[in-house]
Amino acid sequence: MRASLILFHALLLLSVAQVSAAAPDFADYPASPEAASKPVRLKLADAESRRYQTQLREASRQAPDFAGHYILANWGCGAGCVMAAAIDTHTGAVYKLPFTVSDWPLEVTEPLSYQAASRLLVVRGSRNEKGHGTYYYAFDGRSFKLVAEEPEKRAAQQ
Repeated sequence: MRASLILFHALLLLSVAQVSAAAPDFADYPASPEAASKPVRLKLADAESRRYQTQLREASRQAPDFAGHYILANWGCGAGCVMAAAIDTHTGAVYKLPFTVSDWPLEVTEPLSYQAASRLLVVRGSRNEKGHGTYYYAFDGRSFKLVAEEPEKRAAQQ
């Protein structure tokens, strides 16, 4: 009985901590922005990267706009669908976002939010057409790691 009570209180405290935790902020994941340099030769290491080489090459001509020296390329993949990849302006390596984003809220004009001085990527909508909410990813220079999420409770269809 006592063990059950302790477990109940521990779970209650954990749920309160999760609810009260603030969403990650761009300043929580700092990066040092770099000035634009000449376009880098892309390393299209897999079939999917080669399939989207036109979008990636066009984006690679832009100034770094994500995580210091990366360019976050994004392109449409259908009605209300976006794909993305981070391009390393030093090496030309391409790191794909491991999902598509779709079905973002009407008040959102861009489902991906990011800054040059931060490694944080904020995703609003559905990932691979599953779930719906706001998802926070930290980019470590090779991959995107989920650090927090805020699932959206959608109103029941009537």
